Amino acid sequence: MSHNPPVQSISFIGLGLIGASLLRAFRNAPIIADKQIILQGFDPSLSECDILCLKNLGLDRFVTDKATLYKADLLILSAPVEVNITLLDEIKQFAAPDTLITDVSSTKSLIAKKAEELALPFIGMHPMAGKEQQGYHESHENMLKGRPMILCDNKGLLDSEKGLFLKKLLESAGCITIAMTPEEHDQIIAKISHLPQLLSTLLMTHCADAISKSGPGFATLTRLAGSPWKIWRDIVATNSDNIAEELEQFSKELAELALEVKALNMAKLQQRFRDANQLYQTLKEINRE
Repeated sequence: MSHNPPVQSISFIGLGLIGASLLRAFRNAPIIADKQIILQGFDPSLSECDILCLKNLGLDRFVTDKATLYKADLLILSAPVEVNITLLDEIKQFAAPDTLITDVSSTKSLIAKKAEELALPFIGMHPMAGKEQQGYHESHENMLKGRPMILCDNKGLLDSEKGLFLKKLLESAGCITIAMTPEEHDQIIAKISHLPQLLSTLLMTHCADAISKSGPGFATLTRLAGSPWKIWRDIVATNSDNIAEELEQFSKELAELALEVKALNMAKLQQRFRDANQLYQTLKEINRE
């Protein structure tokens, strides 16, 4: 890495849970410890008190001027996905041609397609971390540490100077980078993220008349039911086909399970438990690394 890195300024558009966690992680990343890289950002929902708090967390400056905000070397869009998609038109007007644009949205195909239509240098990014509570006050510099950071790049931009710097910066901040296409991302995430969210939501409402008698196991299983609709509305809207397919496939398995229980097919049920127990141990090992 040269003394002057290819990225001298980073703009965060949206400073909620993930945006602020990335900001804090970058501020503490060893790779930029001795570099004069400006970390700036904007979020329309923030008060003067909020801005002061974020400056104490590592934000160099809060920027309202669009030309200044969008002409950073690296833009990180961390608003809801449909807002991020809409912002690309505005970014096209103000950003420099070599500004690298990325986002932290939970879906990737539609935003990647819009960036390609506008001929914008774009790498989709999805941190596999978070919590049901939102806002910068819930952020933490270690939230992304040891967690996968999915990078979606159809144009070879990860091999460019700025792309390589972004990857090294993420790894310096503790992320585990994984590359895949936007389409692969949306199919996989529909299964391991979007499906669990909707199942948790449905289970909570299905059991509404009995939750006062429930214990910690039920609370653990339904933790995602606390997630805000304002975030999930955009996710469902931009990945509906994949999510619907996963729900349909899971409903078939659920129907099979009901038949096995009704028929007292203990051998089949035991095998399901054995398989799930083994996979659970694998999951624990993954999350321990």
